[in-house]
Amino acid sequence: MSDTFEFIDAEYAARTTTNVGITVPSITQMCAWLQVSRSGFYEWHDRPASATATRRGELTALVHRSFTASDGTYGYRRVHADLCAWGRPCSPELVRALMREQGLEPCQPRPWRHTLTEQGQDPAAIPDLLQRDFTAEAPGTKMVGDITYIPTWEGWLYLATVLDCHTKAVIGWAMGDNYKTGLIDTAISMAARNQQLTDGAIFHSDRGSNYTSTQFAATLNGLGIRQSVGRTGICYDNAMAESFFAALKNERVHRTVYPTREHARRDIARYIELRYNTTRRHSGLDYRTPRQAHDECLKKQSAA
Repeated sequence: MSDTFEFIDAEYAARTTTNVGITVPSITQMCAWLQVSRSGFYEWHDRPASATATRRGELTALVHRSFTASDGTYGYRRVHADLCAWGRPCSPELVRALMREQGLEPCQPRPWRHTLTEQGQDPAAIPDLLQRDFTAEAPGTKMVGDITYIPTWEGWLYLATVLDCHTKAVIGWAMGDNYKTGLIDTAISMAARNQQLTDGAIFHSDRGSNYTSTQFAATLNGLGIRQSVGRTGICYDNAMAESFFAALKNERVHRTVYPTREHARRDIARYIELRYNTTRRHSGLDYRTPRQAHDECLKKQSAA
């Protein structure tokens, strides 16, 4: 019965606000048409909202807040994590239903195709020290990196990144109009400045010619970092680095037009530092942010 009353209430409100100058059916007429009692409608209308309805309304507003704050990128699991962090626990399925009711659909990634990397000279001597194990007990222990390209009206902008396997944060990055070895030298040097590296820290990449070059090997040696590479053409051997690029392009690049390389550089830098590293929840971190993972690790080290 309440569904019928809700329909009458919504129809009456809609017609009185939009059909100016047009005769609007009265509540009495609509109750008669739908064969419900007028007194029953007014009793339902004047009744205080139930605790369940009130809570659902509050959760609906919070779901919208979380989705909007994520720039339309969060699915129901990350929105659910936000609500729990805000002290409003509920089931993931309820969040999913509330998102559907509001028509909130996160942006979807485009079909992904990996490309074969150009192999450098004699990379066979470089081992794969990770073996697809992208976990680490502490920050600065294992790192992964790769290069991608961003389209702009001026031409390609190349982005080299270094991610920490413990916090999932992008701790080093560099952008330029070419992908020469200097670009990845800059990215790994930035990572070494931003994150204290452990003894025997590992940097893992694909077997691209830049990553297997003598120049880059010398850079890693100077920073005290051990080099690791995956197999040729096997994207899964560097899946963590690829995963970041997928998130970047889905959540930012594919939804933006960049007139200049500088425009793209500023936008991507903001995404990395102010969103991805700081506020974005990661499924690989139990829906914590990289900053939370880093701070929790520091607390444990201090307590020990």
